[in-house]
Amino acid sequence: MESQLVRLNKYISNSGLCTRREADDYIQSGRVFVNNKLVEKLGLKISLNDEVKVDGDLIYPYKFHYLLLNKPLDLTLQDLFPEIEINFELYNGGPVEQDNLYYIHKIPGLIPNSIEISDGLYWGGNFQKVIELIKNNKLNPFDIRFFLGYSGWGNNQLNYELRSNTWILSKNIYNNQIIEKVNNSFWKEQMLELGGDYTIWSNAPENPSYN
Repeated sequence: MESQLVRLNKYISNSGLCTRREADDYIQSGRVFVNNKLVEKLGLKISLNDEVKVDGDLIYPYKFHYLLLNKPLDLTLQDLFPEIEINFELYNGGPVEQDNLYYIHKIPGLIPNSIEISDGLYWGGNFQKVIELIKNNKLNPFDIRFFLGYSGWGNNQLNYELRSNTWILSKNIYNNQIIEKVNNSFWKEQMLELGGDYTIWSNAPENPSYN
């Protein structure tokens, strides 16, 4: 059916790789293949089930949400807010704005103004309410995770790094339970799940120079 078809440039731009105008340039430059056939003519409509490659890399007509979860810091929330009696671990969110506190959680009903970033997983919300919930013992570390700083990328920088295999991707099969699942052995578990050559990395030391 016609309603199930989309223009190729829209398909490409929806992947987050580029704008529609840039997608047209990719097409005319001979960099786009649909179902292993070169496409150089603009205006082509394709199915969402078609296989599209740009520069040899398979792309999808939608954007993914990526969760980058680092190991905990040698700090707790109590170090920042001494009035809090429960010790929530603090995690390294990334190199940007490390003097700012961020958090993800799975309890939007308790924390107003939260933003859903993935199925059942929420970002931010009213911080005063968070402190109040902690003081009243209505929050535990399985509900929320705190980060200092965040990781940021320039336009299309992350897409480039993914295509360059800078990152190893693993599907989040835990949904919002990822908050309680992640621990110091998570990296090893993920490498073992991927299997094959990744198994070797499961026993790699945290500092490569120790090898």
